[in-house]
Amino acid sequence: MKITRRHFLAGGMAVMAGLGLTNFVPWFQPPPQVSGKIMGASSKMGHRLRGGAFPKISETVEKDAVIVGGGIAGLAAAYRMHKAGLKNFMLLELENEAGGNSQSGKNATSAYPWGAHYVPLLTEEARAPRKLFEELGIITGHDAKGLPIYNEYFLCADLHERLYMFGRWQDGIVPSLGLTADDKIQYAAFFGLMDKYKTARGKDGKKPFAIPVDKSSQDPGFLKYDKVTMKEWMDAEGYTSAPLRWYINYCCRDDYGTTFDDTSAWAAMHYFAARTGVASNAVAADVVTWPEGNGWLAHKLVEKVKDNILPRALVFSVKQDGARVNVDYIDEATGQAQRISAKSAVLATPQFVASRLTGGAPPDAFSYSPWAVANITLSKMPEGKGMDLAWDNMIFNSKLLGYVVATHQNVNMVQTRTVITYYWPLSHSPPKEARAEALARSYEDWRDIFLKELLMVHPELKGHVESLDMWVWGHAMVRPTKGFIWGPERRAMLKQKPPVFHAHSDLSGISIFEEAYTRGVEAAEHALAFHKIPFQTEL
Repeated sequence: MKITRRHFLAGGMAVMAGLGLTNFVPWFQPPPQVSGKIMGASSKMGHRLRGGAFPKISETVEKDAVIVGGGIAGLAAAYRMHKAGLKNFMLLELENEAGGNSQSGKNATSAYPWGAHYVPLLTEEARAPRKLFEELGIITGHDAKGLPIYNEYFLCADLHERLYMFGRWQDGIVPSLGLTADDKIQYAAFFGLMDKYKTARGKDGKKPFAIPVDKSSQDPGFLKYDKVTMKEWMDAEGYTSAPLRWYINYCCRDDYGTTFDDTSAWAAMHYFAARTGVASNAVAADVVTWPEGNGWLAHKLVEKVKDNILPRALVFSVKQDGARVNVDYIDEATGQAQRISAKSAVLATPQFVASRLTGGAPPDAFSYSPWAVANITLSKMPEGKGMDLAWDNMIFNSKLLGYVVATHQNVNMVQTRTVITYYWPLSHSPPKEARAEALARSYEDWRDIFLKELLMVHPELKGHVESLDMWVWGHAMVRPTKGFIWGPERRAMLKQKPPVFHAHSDLSGISIFEEAYTRGVEAAEHALAFHKIPFQTEL
């Protein structure tokens, strides 16, 4: 039976067979012709918020509403307002383009992601994202049983995943060579428990693990998992299998940017037990993706509200003034400080930014993981022993994660060149230290790190690397650490206080598209109600 990470999500278990170590290359000299640069995000501009010295306001305009932040949550809020008829608003975005960590790039070879790169089949509870998917033609209809039919062009083409170990590639990313009898028993026990939790119900009748997160059961029997880390839970439950522990730690780094030493056990289980989406023409393990990853979704949302977006706008103050909200920002194009006086505002920013804008204290429980992403253009397709090139290609025991192939969805052509997107969650040290290390690293240092591993795994690519560009995310995603998701601080932040409304995936404790989009729609509907504009909820 073919086993991949996502097939485990769909259920089913098979006996696997092995574990190994990648080779270590002590010396590396990068090819001299490889060039590139470090791209956004605008950390230098954003760090001006710490200084507190800003120009005087040169102009004030009035709007019905203003949205601060153009990530998926901000774009969702803008789209929801626009559809409901609240169109006199402005979205202020720090970067050149909106999209947040769903931004993407493009060159002559392919489009490619700079961050998030897929969405799983949507769950029944993810009502707002499901409506969006229907409006964008990702879901094209429903069958006689009511199951959604997904656009075949957007479903990830085979092969999904492979893992490099022992100098060869294996199918799927769960280690599958040389397992002991005890390893197999522990594999079966762990994945069996996750399968059980997919169909379980708490005492309140809700799923133990749901998307969106706040649709999950409040049964203490499940919430208790948030009080320990995944490592602590595995230790207590006797999960000592080395390959299983490597795999779970890998998943925590991949999904949350942090190791299983810090990740809430509830959050770690959520990945395996919450992805319960179904479709008429796909198995539950399938995902939707595009060459540019979730940048495709960001671009579609931008198209809907492009006339309301102002890029390169550094918001430095959001203050209530009687019945209105003053949003002050610097327009980088002019260098002048301007003010929008609005009836309401949506802060679609991380909470550490929102607190600076409103003058409050940053919430201590919210922490964020830094990431580094490299897009590498190749004049030759990667090869390798054991299994053909897959969409997602992981490296066993690497401090990096591996890469996705941007041209994987181009199934109707013979490919001779591609762009691969290489991911590295900087989880090897505490976030503050990792951010400082990342900011101090030169382009050449970044290039050498990524090319060293790439050419170790793919020596056939020597002389075929055309360029390597970098993007360093200082605060890529919220970290679901022990006690955070169901702790008091996150819960307190969920209470909306008009005329200022909050919308960001960090309010959910998990940084995925469904959470960000839902938070944006939720904040927009609060604003619509505040403005007394009639609407039918999408939540």
